[in-house]
Order: sequence, then C-alpha cells, then structure tokens
Amino acid sequence: MDNKKQFDFWYAVNNTELISPPTGRLETFGDTVVNYHLICEQMDAVNKVCVREGQLKALKPAIITPHALGHIDLEEFGSEARHYAEWLAEHAKDLRILQYGFTLHKQELKQYVVTDRIANVVDRVKTEVSAKNDPLSAVLVGVDDPWEVCLLKLMIELVQKSAQSNMQDIRRHDLNARKSQSEQIDQTYLEASRNPEKINALAEMLKQSGLWEKHQDRFFALIKASKSKNN
Repeated sequence: MDNKKQFDFWYAVNNTELISPPTGRLETFGDTVVNYHLICEQMDAVNKVCVREGQLKALKPAIITPHALGHIDLEEFGSEARHYAEWLAEHAKDLRILQYGFTLHKQELKQYVVTDRIANVVDRVKTEVSAKNDPLSAVLVGVDDPWEVCLLKLMIELVQKSAQSNMQDIRRHDLNARKSQSEQIDQTYLEASRNPEKINALAEMLKQSGLWEKHQDRFFALIKASKSKNN
C-alpha cells in the first residue's frame, strides 16, 4: 500500500476520539442502526467547527469462511476509508472483530458549521445526545479530512465490544437448532417404525440435512426391523 495513503488514514484513526460511545451493542440476528455525531475542527479557519450527523447501518453479523476473513463491504464510503479497510483485511489475523465480517451503509442526515471553540461544541452536542437516551447514539471528535475513516473506527470499536456476545448468541442459536433437528429426526424414526410408508420421507430428510452417512446404520436397522415385523 502507498505510504501516502497509509499516512492519510492513520492520521484520521489516531486523531479520532470517542466522546460518548454507544451503550448498546450490535444486534446478533438483525441489522443495527447507529446514530453518529461527528465533530471536526476545520483546519483552514479559526474556531470553525463542522458537525456531521447521520446513521451507520451495520448488517447482522455472520460467521464467514476462512477465504473471506477480513472482508468489509463499504457502501458510499470514501477512498481513505477503503484504504483503512484494506489494511484491516491484511491484518485480520490480529483483529478478532474481523472473524465474522460486516457490511456498512452510511447515510448523512445533517451537516452544519458553527463558530466556537471545539470544546464548547462537544459539550453542547454531548448534552443534546444524552438527553435523547438513545443506546445506539455516539459522539466522536475526528478530523475534517478524511472524516469517513473516523466513522469506520467507531464501528470497529462497536463490533469489538459486541463480538463476544454476538458469537455466544450465534452458538446458542446453532445449538438449539441442532437440538430441534435431532428431536425432529427422532420423531420421524418413531413414526416410520410404526408406519413403513414414512421410511422414504425419513431417508429424504436425512439426505437433505447432510446426516445420511451418520444415520445409515440406524436407518437400515429400521428397515430390517420393519421387514421382520411385516413377515
């Protein structure tokens, strides 16, 4: 990666401060919308501060295959944010966040410039956001260019915060799904033992669920028992 590009996004990453982080976490089985308030001091004017308000939509997390490790899909983000994502992808083995990937959609709702000291602007915005009592609102101070990298850093920190709970939810859901499937298969075995006409349906269920090889001995034992009963 070009050193100039790397310097640009690292400048933004290192100068981004999360003033009021979201108190909530990313949804495990649904999309999450984070309301951001990004405050940036303009470098070409004294006491000119830009406030950007908008939403970041993170699609539900999903465990991904090894070849896709570190993939981040950014829609409508600038080039520096993409360079930062590329760096993250290259160093995925060192970042737990990237073990299940995510997609971001950015929507800018409001942007305005005020003349004041940045500390005063931060205090006002922080007070306004706090009054809304929104667990998925964030206030951060960043740089005016490239400001989109600041938003990506916000989401990375939120994903890192949410990762452990998300993974626990996913594993618990998968365990319950396997338990439910096992119970359904046992019930179908029972029905097929009482009614041989349901044996074909059982075979189809085992093949579709990828459990045919695991159940072959049990299945053929059922057929043998069924033939003995009919004889």
